[in-house]
Amino acid sequence: MDFRLSEEHQMIRDMTRKFVDEVVEPRAEELEATGEYPYDIMDQMAELGMMGIPFPADVGGSGGDWVGMHLCIEEMSRGDVTLGALLDVTTSVVAQELFVFGTDEQKEKWLIPMVRGKEIGAFGLTEPGAGSDAGATKTSAVRDGDAWVINGTKQFVTNIGLKNASLVIITAKTKAEKPGEKDQINTFIVSKGTPGFSLGKKYDKMSWRHSATHKCIFEDCRIPAGNFLGKEGRGFAQHLAVLETGRISIAAISVGMAQACLEKSLQYAKERVQFGKPIYSFQAVSFKLADMAMNIELARNMYLKAAWLKDTRLPHTLEAAYAKLFASEMVEKAASDAYQIHGGYGFMNEYAVSRYYKGCKILQIVEGTSEVQRMVISRFL
Repeated sequence: MDFRLSEEHQMIRDMTRKFVDEVVEPRAEELEATGEYPYDIMDQMAELGMMGIPFPADVGGSGGDWVGMHLCIEEMSRGDVTLGALLDVTTSVVAQELFVFGTDEQKEKWLIPMVRGKEIGAFGLTEPGAGSDAGATKTSAVRDGDAWVINGTKQFVTNIGLKNASLVIITAKTKAEKPGEKDQINTFIVSKGTPGFSLGKKYDKMSWRHSATHKCIFEDCRIPAGNFLGKEGRGFAQHLAVLETGRISIAAISVGMAQACLEKSLQYAKERVQFGKPIYSFQAVSFKLADMAMNIELARNMYLKAAWLKDTRLPHTLEAAYAKLFASEMVEKAASDAYQIHGGYGFMNEYAVSRYYKGCKILQIVEGTSEVQRMVISRFL
């Protein structure tokens, strides 16, 4: 086995790292404090081709792969986790679902602008009564001539509140055509601005404050029949297929945030003097940093393996669950240890570790909770 990154992968990693160090990280605290989304940074990300790394040139991409995409996501998350999450939702989930399951017309209309970074996307799966049990979807879609009429609510929808968001991909139940048959879950594209589609107020979150998250409300929302995405009766399966990639992305986001915890803590431990010497010289501190570094490396190798399996078209459901579960729980421990190393300063918003500590827990929830990952893994045993 060869664990070396290719020249292309190194270029993506180094380009993103330089961009994060110079542009993203210096503004991260301000963005979290104000809640304002950095559209100018997103424009620069688009110019660098970040949203299109794993897609071919004929849809506006750079012809790279998912290993390269996730190296980019890791580095972005080291500077600002919400920008890593932007790439997860737009590229790993929405754009991929359009690329794999969309028609040529759908790709031309929605995918190409997204891959080029001109627009971003959102996806709606969770409902007030359907969280981990996404099969309990209540949102309905009824065929009416050359249109579908959608009624229902989706919640915790990321990106849709941003001004450059163009669409949300949702799951909805359709009635069985014959008696005795089960209702189906299908997937639909709803353009922003469609009559009958409205947003609830922006959620007031404990962290990730400049990442817009809203409720989506559909009241007799009519969309063209051509907005049906994929195969009939396969909507839920399609969503789950792309969420496997989303789980790899959450692992990469977790690694990026944990790497930031390590870097900030190592710097602080070398500068902070107690009892006449830097606190790094105390085993209680240096061992925390050693464990942090080891677990980051393990988590990084896990997500890279899962991404490599995807690129080689091999099964990766188990490996994606491994990576997501381990990395998302690892980063919580890393953030807690970083806080402990900083002592009282870790409680102060001016120190980045307070942001990491508040923002890491949600990574165990999104794209399938830790409990769901354990369910997936146990089925393979």
